[in-house]
Amino acid sequence: QQLNQLPVSHLEVGATSWKQEASSGMIFKSDMAYELGGGSLPAVAGQLVTEDSDLVADNEICLCGPDLNQIPADTPYARIALIRLKPDYYKEEAQLYQGLRQIEYVRYHVHPYGYMNRISTTQHREPVRVSREAITQGLTFTEVGNSYLSQYLALPQVAAVKIIFLTVRDVNYEEMLELQLKAEQITGALDHMLKEFKMDCKTCQLKSVCDEVEGLREMHFGKQTE
Repeated sequence: QQLNQLPVSHLEVGATSWKQEASSGMIFKSDMAYELGGGSLPAVAGQLVTEDSDLVADNEICLCGPDLNQIPADTPYARIALIRLKPDYYKEEAQLYQGLRQIEYVRYHVHPYGYMNRISTTQHREPVRVSREAITQGLTFTEVGNSYLSQYLALPQVAAVKIIFLTVRDVNYEEMLELQLKAEQITGALDHMLKEFKMDCKTCQLKSVCDEVEGLREMHFGKQTE
């Protein structure tokens, strides 16, 4: 709902010639132009999956706020990936869980030159250091977005991806973080069921997640009766 109220730039989708590192390159403070989500500023990153083509019709890169070459100093930041899965690709719950984890791990394999992800899973943050040299050479969210797209689309279960970057200040980033955490809880609940524990739903700490998400409870009870 927040995004629907913001001015959005639609960036060009296509192969990028921007140099990709084999692993995350080190950018020291003395070499950086600024940090996205630096210090105590919001640094949210998350993914949401669907099979609904109305929600993710095609590959897309959206930007709400200034582009990398327009940012003068540290700024709030969010990267949201909306991923459409191929219908009926997963036949079993175990495949679904592994597939979701595979999609999540994409963020560890995207390394555009001059763009250093500083992922902290314990703090649920993903700030990014951007080098002055990369900005001088023309790095923008178009190159970064297409770097992410190429990695997501290399997975056989992914049909299309919409990536949204946010660098505006007047947005409720806390609400986006809560959405990210809820998605992680759903994946965790799926993992919990696959471990074949005989659960008492009345005492399970994930009961509220299963109650809210259509299908999880049915999947669990179906598994128990097999």
